[in-house]
Amino acid sequence: MTGRGTSPPGHGSTVGRRLRELREARALTLSELARQAGVGKATLSGLENGTRDPRLETLYAIAAALDVPMSALTLDRGAPASAAAPVRGDAVLSTLLEVFEEPAATYELFALRIVGGVEQVSPAHPAGVTEHLTVFRGRARVGPVGAPRSAGPGDHVCWPADTPHLYATVGPDDVEASLLIRTPRAGRT
Repeated sequence: MTGRGTSPPGHGSTVGRRLRELREARALTLSELARQAGVGKATLSGLENGTRDPRLETLYAIAAALDVPMSALTLDRGAPASAAAPVRGDAVLSTLLEVFEEPAATYELFALRIVGGVEQVSPAHPAGVTEHLTVFRGRARVGPVGAPRSAGPGDHVCWPADTPHLYATVGPDDVEASLLIRTPRAGRT
């Protein structure tokens, strides 16, 4: 595992390449995408050029603006899920395990570690996206910011992820969990 706020070598180049491909396919300038995603133009430029480490919250904001699942930014086309490097947010370390493509939706399965004593608010995903968390160890507080729920070992919690949502632990210990994100295909290119 890499240190807080860093990603493995080479990870930024995959994200940068995919980000540029997706942005250009939609004929968006850096400024337009930055505005739509609510991130700085310098951040986008740094990601595209591989000089800035991708952060989980930033990647989700960009993916939402591009109307794609996050794995579209972290994996080259046709690459296995195991090729994606872990991505860190303020409180979450997310490791992509598998991507399932079906006619109606894309499913991304992640191994998740929520760091004890830190809270993370993830930005809203596009309409129709749902998240499904299963806790294996520890106790988590997750879900929409206005109505998070608590879950412990063996518990499963799901929520609509098209509003800002929270990841935190209950107590000081880390939480180990799986997260399944379902992104509908309707309207995506």
